Amino acid sequence: MSSFKATFGEISSTIHGVVVSSILLSGALSALVAGILADRYGRTRLISVGSCLYGVGAAIECGSTLLGVFILGRFVKGLGEGLFLSAVYVQVSEISPARVRGTMTSLPQFLVVTGLVTGYFVCYGTARVENSSASWRLPLALASLLGFSFSATTLLVPPSPRWLLAQGRVEEARAIVAQLGLDEAEQNELLAQSDAALDHSPDVSFLESLRQTFKDFGAAFSAPFRARTVFGCVIMAMQQFSGIDGVLYYAPILFRQAGLSSDQASFLASGVSALVIMATTIPATLLADRWGRRTSSLFGGTMITFIMLLMGSLYAAGEVHADSGAGRWVVIVSIYLFAIVFSATWAIGFRTFLVESLPRKTRSSASSLAQSANWVSQQIMFSFLLSGHTC
Repeated sequence: MSSFKATFGEISSTIHGVVVSSILLSGALSALVAGILADRYGRTRLISVGSCLYGVGAAIECGSTLLGVFILGRFVKGLGEGLFLSAVYVQVSEISPARVRGTMTSLPQFLVVTGLVTGYFVCYGTARVENSSASWRLPLALASLLGFSFSATTLLVPPSPRWLLAQGRVEEARAIVAQLGLDEAEQNELLAQSDAALDHSPDVSFLESLRQTFKDFGAAFSAPFRARTVFGCVIMAMQQFSGIDGVLYYAPILFRQAGLSSDQASFLASGVSALVIMATTIPATLLADRWGRRTSSLFGGTMITFIMLLMGSLYAAGEVHADSGAGRWVVIVSIYLFAIVFSATWAIGFRTFLVESLPRKTRSSASSLAQSANWVSQQIMFSFLLSGHTC
């Protein structure tokens, strides 16, 4: 936004890269230890703490007058995101009946898209506030409020029965299992784990737990778990290497390059694309358990590759002009198509695929590694985009 530039001045491509990557770097680091913290303090507590940190970071951003302070806020937000994003999918998976687990683990992605839609339209509205930093501070204030609200409401969510059983709180676990809609076989199987310990014992010190975490990372890459750990890391990395964040984060810039001149117009176009994503996510979520993970992955990969090659070829050939030609319309339509295909396939299927493919023994450590791979690949993607002055 022009008001953001008025506050902090013009930002070079290098500094732009620092601003963007600050949240990714801290997120990748916190995701590495999210598994051990979840086993030590519980999934729901970690989600609550992570979202609270996110709220603090957004508040720091909102009140910043120096770019360094703004970057600090993003760093804190990244720490929070790395914690709660790593725990959410495991928590949902562990409290969901097998018959609807695919749909349930897809619901967080639907809410991510809902937040995306909200964000674009909030920015579309606040961009109209002229000659005031409120145009960029208000969306961050709202993000901070949502972070704190998420933190508070998460405390109302029942703990994972598996975590309770490992803590020796058998009766509490039985009460929760009875409310989850599990069939009798699933209930018996889950309650039979009462003697099973968590991957990381809460009885040892935090430093010892950290040392154990890195041992667990080694165990995740040992036989017979190695193949599934590598698989999880690869699919989560490829989810980012697909280019989705390049499309979503820089959609306003891409739309401006295609001829939509104002901030309001580009944010509006981005908001429409987010609505399209949300409309796609609804049936994709409901049908998650009917469409095979493999089929979804192959179809999605083929389509997004074709769409990216099409857009890249048009830009490389100099066929995208802001004031004339069909190339700009092809790019605009392609952005929508890319968002639709990705949201219906890789965005939903890969995270469910990850949780379902990991064995119980390495689920926490391997899912943390996979989430960290997702963050690191996101960092690499943004560094590539910014170093090439694509944006």
